[in-house]
Amino acid sequence: MADMTTFIIEAIAAGGYFGIFLLMALENIFPPIPSEVIMGVGGVLVARGEMQFWPLMIAGTLGCTLGNYAWYWVGDRWGYRRLAPIIEKHGRWITVDFEDIEKAAHFFQRHGHWVIFVLRFSPFLRTIISLPAGLAHMSLWRFLLYTTAGAAVWNALLVEGGRRLAPLIEEYETYASWGVAGLIVLLLGWYAWRVATWTPRDQRED
Repeated sequence: MADMTTFIIEAIAAGGYFGIFLLMALENIFPPIPSEVIMGVGGVLVARGEMQFWPLMIAGTLGCTLGNYAWYWVGDRWGYRRLAPIIEKHGRWITVDFEDIEKAAHFFQRHGHWVIFVLRFSPFLRTIISLPAGLAHMSLWRFLLYTTAGAAVWNALLVEGGRRLAPLIEEYETYASWGVAGLIVLLLGWYAWRVATWTPRDQRED
């Protein structure tokens, strides 16, 4: 089990800054890939001298912004009418119901554009909120500003956390491996449960 932590760290190190960029973009498109692991491991690599703080921050923040922009673009270009039937039919695979999107849209409309920044720190809403921002046709420059700022703060916390935990991870590698494995199993289990129990809204209302 101890080899798992080493494998994950070495795999991310091998991908370099471009790998961090891609992983963070995917994390914000497909939620089961956790940014906590990606940027946390980046912090470990900073502590080891294998990565530099600012290039890591730039790569991770740009990737996060790109992933969120993808959802914003979908909402802005497609709108409710075109998006609703797609989500109703295929929402199972992204673990999202259109009802979830409507709730997020109402939350966005009630609390204003600042929620784009604040929800960068939420493990559950930080990705989905980009879609209602697009559906509401939020100003693109404002969306990118709030998203980039929030992602930068969140990533800085993760990198610094990984950097500070690096000595403990090396000292207690077996426990760290179990923690990482547990997180991965939990996320995969949650995704499998969402896929298995998902039903279209029209069937739930029958």
